[in-house]
Amino acid sequence: MTAAFMDLVDVTIVNIAIPAIQRDLGATFGAIQWITAGYALAFAAGLITGGRLGDIHGRKRLFLIGVGGFTLASALCGFATGPDMLVASRILQGGTAALMVPQVLSIVHATFPAHERGKVFGLFGAIVGLGAVSGPLLGALLTQWDLFGLGWRPIFLINLPVGVAALLLGRAYITESRAPRALRLDLPGVVVAIAAMLLVMYPLTRGAELDWPAWCFVTMAAAVPVFAAFVAYERRKARRDGSPLVELSLFRVKSFAAGVAVQLTFGIALGIFFLVWTLYMQLGLGWSALRAGLTGVPFSIAVSVAAGLSVQKLVPRFGRRVLQAGALTMVAGIGLYVWEAERYGMGITSWQMALPLVVMGLGMGLVVAPLTDAVLSDVPREHAGSASGIVNSVMQLGNALGLGLVSVVFVPDGFGRAVADAFTGALGWVAAVLAVVFVVMFALPARPRQHAEDGDADEPDATVPAPAAAAHADADADADADADADAEPALAAR
Repeated sequence: MTAAFMDLVDVTIVNIAIPAIQRDLGATFGAIQWITAGYALAFAAGLITGGRLGDIHGRKRLFLIGVGGFTLASALCGFATGPDMLVASRILQGGTAALMVPQVLSIVHATFPAHERGKVFGLFGAIVGLGAVSGPLLGALLTQWDLFGLGWRPIFLINLPVGVAALLLGRAYITESRAPRALRLDLPGVVVAIAAMLLVMYPLTRGAELDWPAWCFVTMAAAVPVFAAFVAYERRKARRDGSPLVELSLFRVKSFAAGVAVQLTFGIALGIFFLVWTLYMQLGLGWSALRAGLTGVPFSIAVSVAAGLSVQKLVPRFGRRVLQAGALTMVAGIGLYVWEAERYGMGITSWQMALPLVVMGLGMGLVVAPLTDAVLSDVPREHAGSASGIVNSVMQLGNALGLGLVSVVFVPDGFGRAVADAFTGALGWVAAVLAVVFVVMFALPARPRQHAEDGDADEPDATVPAPAAAAHADADADADADADADAEPALAAR
């Protein structure tokens, strides 16, 4: 949970400090995009690999390596001498975060029985909200205070004591776990997967700055056959030695496949919103970092409250409808935000933004925690690391795509009023993406497996094909066989 908290804080804390970084380092708009998108892309590209490495070499070990690397990369970000060094350090930070973050859900999935995971994911959702609260506030306060004359740099340096504490606590309390059968890392798959994502992300990030030359479209089109080649290779790899980078059989599990599609689309919406929102408040309205950070507090509190309630109280009763209600609630909040921004114009105040932000936060909270629960509910334990890596990777890939699309949907021709007008236009795109999220959610199971009635607990899940159900049964048998040996460590981990 500490790793997930650090990652989320690091993303949101940077958003609020972007204008200060831009002024201090003289960074271009393209460089600013790469400070955020570079992290998200490296994170997304490495998450699947990080999850699989945890399955192979041990989730605790990879967690500790990731935390150590993330802490070092944070120090490099804090002492960056120019935009190029900061972008490179952010990419390294994203790569090391990709080693630690997938282990969080993997350890939960492998340690806790199905009937307890809902509570844990509820806690995870609350931590997501807490991270969302802490990030903007810390970023605003640290930037405003200008500690020791360091300006924005403490937003990265604050990770150093947190990282050291995570290392010490993780080493003492996390129980080691890995896949029950030997797996090998699929290095060619890693290379092809990263290449495919770069073919999409690089032109999206640079296109607007370069006035969309023809090579941007050629490069994005080339990503399609590369993705197809990746899928074909992974299928052959699975048949040959059973150690693909991506366990494609997971996509035959309806809840997993549908949830991944929702994660990707939802990530795009969030990636667009959070960056343009920050630029709107600081470059459009001219607010200080502190005022912008405090303005976001109602949103973050609403996310935290709704995330905690959704898994434990609402989803067991209403199932998929809770997530769909969350998507529609976010759309309603965006509509209210656009109305207020146009009504009050440049004179809008923080308290006038509070209502639409609370509505949006409640909607987001209804989606984030139960979505993770739904995606992983039917995943065999032996593939926990791979599945967790895919879930996180797809969300971050969506976020990176959203950040890249900012240069497409948010193109102000100046500052002040121009930024404010571009912001309301970008919100229309966010609402459209969330409407797509709502539609895609119909493919999710009506209720996650662990929320079935007790009398149905032993029945096969109709949403899981026979091979996946058999794998799930085998994984549970493996878990039961090790239960006695692992009982005391598992209790200690909890």
